[in-house]
Amino acid sequence: HFFTLKDMVDNNIDEAIISVHCHDDLGMATINSITAVHNGARQIECTVNGVGERAGNTSLEECVMAIRTRSNYFGDVHTDVETTEIVPISKRVSRLMHMVVPPNKPIVGANAFAHSSGIHQDGFLKNPETFEIMNPADVGISESTLVLTARSGRRALRHRIEELGFTINDEQLNQAYERFVAVADKKKEITEADLEAIVKDE
Repeated sequence: HFFTLKDMVDNNIDEAIISVHCHDDLGMATINSITAVHNGARQIECTVNGVGERAGNTSLEECVMAIRTRSNYFGDVHTDVETTEIVPISKRVSRLMHMVVPPNKPIVGANAFAHSSGIHQDGFLKNPETFEIMNPADVGISESTLVLTARSGRRALRHRIEELGFTINDEQLNQAYERFVAVADKKKEITEADLEAIVKDE
């Protein structure tokens, strides 16, 4: 007879704390760990940035924020992790271990709260919750960023220009956008210096 983790917890375990220890060889360490928690496990053996042998261990930041963000799924399960320390400790571990965090890593990657696609930027500016299920401040990031690239649109360009303290009307925006596209076609990312030059260019 095959017993599930839930069967074991419900029928055979009274006081013991079930712990789950997963590796990420198939990219499923986080989902396996939080599924175990949903079914009765109360301890996850995990690591910051998911570091560990082979493909790594379960990522602490992914599990913590999954439990926090999806409380409707986990019910009264919670952690006492101070989530605003997640990104700072991730950076420290990365630096001390000389292990670069991939930009697309959930929660702590450089792109986790950065928006570069025009349609995403537009939606984000109208309502941040459209593309972000977490508040960046909750994990220790001051704010989301709009990365200006060749894929950015006028709305994002206006927003970034106004962040620099410039006021711009629609006609000026159209002219600035033409200059912006010309520069963006040559560069991967537009800097603040580039933006100031684009705005001031008569």
